[in-house]
Amino acid sequence: MLALTTFGCSGEAKKEEKAKERTAKEIVQDMTVEEKVGQMIMPDFRNWKEQGAEKATGFTEMNEEVGSLIEKYHLGGVILFAENVVDTEQTTRLVNGLKKSSNDVPLFVAIDQEGGIVTRLQSGTNLPGNMALGATRSEKNAHQTGEIIGRELHALGINVNFSPVLDVNNNPNNPVIGVRSFSSNEELVSNLGVQTMKGLQGEKVATTVKHFPGHGDTAVDSHYGLPVVNHSKERLRGVELAPFKKAIENGTDMIMTAHVQFPAFDDTVYKSKKDGEDIIVPATLSKKVLNDLLRGEMNYDGIIVTDALNMKAIADNFGQEEAVIMAINAGVDIALMPASVTSLEEEKNLANVYNAVVEAVEKGEIKEEEIDDSVERILDLKIKRGLYEEKNISEDKKVKNALKVVGNKKHKKQEMKMAQEAVTVVKNEQKTLPLNPKKGEKIVVFTPYDYQGEAVKKTVQNMISEKKIKNVEVDVVPFEKKVFNEEMKRKIDEADYVLTGSYVIQNDPAVNDGVIEDEINEPSAWAVSFPRAAMMYTQKSEKPFVLMSLRNPYDVANFEEAHAVLALYGFKGYSNGRFQQPNISAGIHVIFGEAKPKGKLPVAIPSVTAKGETLYPYGHGIKLK
Repeated sequence: MLALTTFGCSGEAKKEEKAKERTAKEIVQDMTVEEKVGQMIMPDFRNWKEQGAEKATGFTEMNEEVGSLIEKYHLGGVILFAENVVDTEQTTRLVNGLKKSSNDVPLFVAIDQEGGIVTRLQSGTNLPGNMALGATRSEKNAHQTGEIIGRELHALGINVNFSPVLDVNNNPNNPVIGVRSFSSNEELVSNLGVQTMKGLQGEKVATTVKHFPGHGDTAVDSHYGLPVVNHSKERLRGVELAPFKKAIENGTDMIMTAHVQFPAFDDTVYKSKKDGEDIIVPATLSKKVLNDLLRGEMNYDGIIVTDALNMKAIADNFGQEEAVIMAINAGVDIALMPASVTSLEEEKNLANVYNAVVEAVEKGEIKEEEIDDSVERILDLKIKRGLYEEKNISEDKKVKNALKVVGNKKHKKQEMKMAQEAVTVVKNEQKTLPLNPKKGEKIVVFTPYDYQGEAVKKTVQNMISEKKIKNVEVDVVPFEKKVFNEEMKRKIDEADYVLTGSYVIQNDPAVNDGVIEDEINEPSAWAVSFPRAAMMYTQKSEKPFVLMSLRNPYDVANFEEAHAVLALYGFKGYSNGRFQQPNISAGIHVIFGEAKPKGKLPVAIPSVTAKGETLYPYGHGIKLK
C-alpha cells in the first residue's frame, strides 16, 4: 500500500505530524467501525431545503447543515449533479466548502462528466461524446477528451469522474447507453476507453469504468426497470467483459456496477419487494459477479462502486437498507446514493442506512475484515491521487485558476475539431452535399426542439459573419408533437433548401415490425412521421434535402429514401447563451463544405423494413470532395 505523508484537509500541524509515513492500512487500524462505514457511503445533495425555507432548491452554496452531515456520518464522498455546478466560480467555492467539512480523511468529490450527452458542468467543455469519438477511430482524440475533462475537473477541485463508459452498445434498441458507448465493437471500445481513462488520470482525476459487467445489450433502462442479459459466459467474456479486462490491465481506479441480471454468472433468485415475483439478483448485489468473477477471475483489486442505488432496478425490488448490506456483502466498496437527503428533516433516511450497516458489522452479518479491506482500498486511492497533498492555497486563487481552465478557448477549439472529424456522411445521392447557397436564398430547418434549431441558426450566422458562406435567410421550425400540415408545406415551398433533424432514443419502427406510418395525423408519432413527411414533400419538389441524425444513429434507417443523410451523435443545441454540445454546429460546417467529415459508423445500422438485414455496415462513411 502507498505511504501517506500528510493527513487531513485542514492542514493542521498536529494531524500532519500524526500521519507522516503512515499507510492506508495503518490508518484503518485506528478507525472506529462508524468511521469506516462512513467512508463507504457516497450520497448526493442535488437539492437542499434549509431550515425555514419553503422548498428545496439546487444545492449550490456550502452550508452548515450539509457540513454537519458529512462530519457526523464520516462520509467518504459526495457526488455532484448539474444542479450543483452552475458556473465555474460557484462550483469551485462549493467544492472547496465540501472538502473543508470532512474530518481527518479527505473527501471524494465525484461527478458524471462523460462528455457528450451526459455532462454536469454548466460552464465546462462538453465535447462530442463517446460514439462520436468512435466514429473518428482516433485514440489521440480519446486521450485528449480525457485530458480536457480531467483538467477542468481538477481545476474545480473535483477528484473522481464516473467515466469512461465501457459498455459495448450492440443492441440498437438500448434506451440508456446508445451514444454514451464508443461502439458496438469491443476492441474499439477497449482502446478508446483506455485512452480516455489515461487522459483523466494524467490530470490527477480518479477514473471509474462502467457499467460492469456490461449494460450495452439491454433494451430496458435500469433507472426504470431491471434489465437482463441472457448471453453465455463465453460470449460475455469475449465481448462485454473485454473492455473491462483491458481497463483493469491499464490500472483503472474504480469500476461501477450495473443493475443488470446476468444469469450465466449468477442465477440466484430473490423475491421482489415490489410485487413478490421471482427476480434474478442483479450484478450490483451479486457476490458471484463482483467477488468470484471481477476480483477472482479478472484479478481486480481496485474500488468497486455501485451505480446509484436509488434507481428503480434496485429501489423497487430490494429494501433501502437491505440493498446496501447486500451490495457490501457482494464485494462493493462504495454505496452510491443509497438514501435521499434533501433537508435535515430527511436526515433519518441517511441515518437508517448508516446505522443498519454499522449494526450489521457489529452483529457479524458483514465481516469487519471485509470493511477494513474496502476502506483500505478507498484510502489507498485517496493517497495515490493526491487528496492528502492538496496545496493549501486560498479559495480566491482556486477560483482564478479555474476561470482560466474551465471551458477555455483552446478546449473549445479542440472540441470542435473532434466533432467535425466525427460527422459521418451516411448517404449523398445526386451530389446534394456540400450545399452552396447563393446570396438571399432561404433555408428552412426543422428540428425536434427549438434549442437544436437555434444551434443551426447561430452557426449559420457565425459562418456568414466570418464570410464562409453567402448571406442567407434561416427559418427555424421546431416540430415536437406537431403534424406535417399545409403550413409546413408552405414553408418548404418558400425555401431553397431543407434541413431536418431526427432525434429518437429507441427507434420505434425497429420495434414495431418495421412498420413506418407516413399518413399520421396523431402528434404522438411526430418523432418519425414529421421528418419523413418533410423528406418526401421536399424531394418531390426536387429541392435539396438533408437529414441529420441527432442522437443514436440507428434512426437513419427510417430515411432510406433521403438523398443526403448525416450522423452527428449529439442532440444538445444552443441555449443559455452557449452551445451545449459541438455536434450540430460541426454538422452544419460539413453540410456547407467548411469542414471535411472523416467519420465512419462505429455501429452497424439494421434495416427497419427488412428484418435481419443490415442497411449500413459498421465502418461505412462517405467522403466529400
